Amino acid sequence: MTTPQSPGPNRRQVLSAAAVGAAALLAPQSASAAPTVAPPTTALYPEAAFQRRSESGTLTSLYGVATAPRSSEVRITAPEIVVNGAEVPVAVDANLPDVTSVAVLALLNPYTLACAYQVPPGTGPAISSRIKLAQSTSVVTVVRSRGALARAAQNVKVTLGGCG
Repeated sequence: MTTPQSPGPNRRQVLSAAAVGAAALLAPQSASAAPTVAPPTTALYPEAAFQRRSESGTLTSLYGVATAPRSSEVRITAPEIVVNGAEVPVAVDANLPDVTSVAVLALLNPYTLACAYQVPPGTGPAISSRIKLAQSTSVVTVVRSRGALARAAQNVKVTLGGCG
């Protein structure tokens, strides 16, 4: 006579194993086991640029020049009309070599710079984000490629209550 095989772990065994696993995950890790992350440096965060209230002031703080030429190689995608300016989707892409940074500006916002990105070497400059617009304005993106700047813009109309 053979004994029947066990159908598998019972509920108590499963719950016990889950509790042990959860306790292991929640237990404090030793300092040597913690991942090492380089501390943020102020050089990477363009604080002065985020304080500027004009396009030229922002570009000067970010790149040292007050203007950037328009380029068909830089594309910005944003809706022409939005009901709520609190979350406006914006996408930026550039067909330029060696892009090192991308900035998105909302020209009539109280502070012009909406977001700024450092692009790692070998990475494509395709960026998607949501920005806040205080009112209808031109949304501008500026891309730095091989030390030169290129620009594209899109007008976005913000309606109040959807009628506008």
